[in-house]
Amino acid sequence: MTAVLRAERLSKQFAKDDVAVVALREFSLSIEEGSFVSVLGRSGCGKSTMLNLLAGLTRPSEGEVLYRGRKLTGPDVEIGYLTQSDTLMPWRDVRRNVELPMEIRGVAAKERRRIATELVRRVGLAGFEKHYPRELSGGMRRRASLARMLAGEPGTLLMDEPFGALDAQLRTELQEELLRLWQGSGQTVVFVTHDIEEAVLLGDRVVVLGGLGRIVLDRPVDLPRPRTLDELRVDPGFVAVHGELAAALKEGAR
Repeated sequence: MTAVLRAERLSKQFAKDDVAVVALREFSLSIEEGSFVSVLGRSGCGKSTMLNLLAGLTRPSEGEVLYRGRKLTGPDVEIGYLTQSDTLMPWRDVRRNVELPMEIRGVAAKERRRIATELVRRVGLAGFEKHYPRELSGGMRRRASLARMLAGEPGTLLMDEPFGALDAQLRTELQEELLRLWQGSGQTVVFVTHDIEEAVLLGDRVVVLGGLGRIVLDRPVDLPRPRTLDELRVDPGFVAVHGELAAALKEGAR
């Protein structure tokens, strides 16, 4: 497969009290088109910094990001980004939040309403089109955010621990929903998490990060799809992968 997204020797420094703080150092990664890559690491290892650089939201201190062979110098409509925090517009209802990327692209009102209604249905929010974010549960806001990202029709999806704040049952439900939406779409996903089970359930490949974005392990996941956590937990292959990733996380923390 062809690499759609490449990070080449990325370093990122931030100034704090006139002191340079290094968040990422000489990080390199290649993401193949159509793949689902889980990036696994503990808090403070540079995962979110890496994702902001891949999204073009911040510029590297050194190195470069290439998207489809061209240097990325800022946000790109081909790259969707679902952050940890809720970024829905509080003054817009669900449907109009989902329509926003299409409004920016100049899609006609009738067409964007049709597409938004279908996306709201696909993420399980049919009947809530006229509800405002304050009227939704945390899981419903996550679903609306996912629909809005998909409305932009990005070829690549970047996701920063999007389900981390949800309870276990809802998190499992949204993980399965994400896989259902992704499979067969041809889209590329980079999914950041600190949870081993989530990384293996979702990913074709798991990249484990240590401090400053050091890659400790880059491993394909050859477990058959479709996957569910209940089935994975008793699969000897999953148990072996889980142990390997847990050991890599411990090594990365040293």
